[in-house]
Amino acid sequence: MSSATLTRREFFRAAAAAAAPYVIASTALGGEGALPASERIALGFIGLGGRGSGILQHFLQQGVSEAVAVCDVWKSRAEAWSKRLGAGVAAYQDFRDLLARRDIDAVVIATPDHWHVLHSIAAVRAGKDVFCEKPLAPTVREGRALCEAVARYGRIFLHGTHQRSFGPFRMACEIVRNERIGKLHTIRVCERGSWADAVRPVQPVPPELDYDLWLGQAPEIPYVGQALHGGMWQCRSDYSAGWISGCGVHPLDIAQWGNGTDRTGPVEVEGRGVYPKDGFNDTAIDWHVEMTYANGVRLIFTSTHNDVNSPEVGARFEGTEGWIMAQGNASSILAEPQSLLQTVIGPNEIHLLRSNNHARHFLECIRSRRETVAPAEVAHRSTTLCLISDIAIRLGRKLRWDPATETFPGDEEANRMLSRAMREPWAL
Repeated sequence: MSSATLTRREFFRAAAAAAAPYVIASTALGGEGALPASERIALGFIGLGGRGSGILQHFLQQGVSEAVAVCDVWKSRAEAWSKRLGAGVAAYQDFRDLLARRDIDAVVIATPDHWHVLHSIAAVRAGKDVFCEKPLAPTVREGRALCEAVARYGRIFLHGTHQRSFGPFRMACEIVRNERIGKLHTIRVCERGSWADAVRPVQPVPPELDYDLWLGQAPEIPYVGQALHGGMWQCRSDYSAGWISGCGVHPLDIAQWGNGTDRTGPVEVEGRGVYPKDGFNDTAIDWHVEMTYANGVRLIFTSTHNDVNSPEVGARFEGTEGWIMAQGNASSILAEPQSLLQTVIGPNEIHLLRSNNHARHFLECIRSRRETVAPAEVAHRSTTLCLISDIAIRLGRKLRWDPATETFPGDEEANRMLSRAMREPWAL
């Protein structure tokens, strides 16, 4: 089947005349309207590893925001970032000390998955707005608890599903929502799987690491270096559901957006998959999951057999009159017929919330107090798809899912897998 492709650069050229302008205040660029220091957004950063250090600078907009404090369980890492960011930026090893500061307006959380909810809830209770990396939670119950806390304390929340800030992906979802591909019937989502890893030898805990705090709610085990190697903790269920959620949440989130179901979910799920038979890692290496929505749309969620460059990665929407795909690895869209790529959405049609820069969008929402493009409820629903997929694979049978109650009706075995015990003293 022939197809056409539209890159991000090409999209912005082609759509410039038709798209509503994305207004950036002069303060966001550090211009004459830059805010006085007393009015700039004071940020704290929790988690400074590979992802945390990679995104930190994106949130520091000259004249709009500034770093006040950084935190990491690796004391040396926090101190290094404190020096790098300049005088006056405090370094902490315990996130509770950072959150106790009344001069911090918002926090950026980029910690391992099992910490996302506990850090976020503590932050909103302390009166901070929150950016939290994906996936939202390792269990459905934790995700729901976070949604409730964000609503109760009236805080701004943005999830790290940054593909919602890709212009071409928003365009693809608007094309689907406005039925330019006809009636949507199937969504194909694909992402890479986890991998196996042998158990590594027990090591002495490095003196600069608070290992007990790194473990948090997770079971206590001897230190084998998993805090050093992201590929280890991300593929062990004590800390994460694996890449079925770690990466899978991105295209599933776009699937939810295009389907118009990003505040609900499917009504059935079944799947099969492969898990490591031994070793340290225990999350799905490969999978094939099928979900059905109340509107009749079928979502097929598969892995790529660890081909990180697979062109299948992304979310493909298939309708009665064509298809369009948000291609994850290329940040571009593919379509058939080609004319879909020249679509102009009219003023009275469905337009999705516009964000072209995820970090800047967060800062703008802090000031405007408007809901973000990826708020807690939406983040929770997208992450839930990952988690119930994992549950269905592990149980090996079709499950009914009630998105209103967030339970598997009449299935106690499956419902027990929606939550898990936390190691003391940690609790929701």
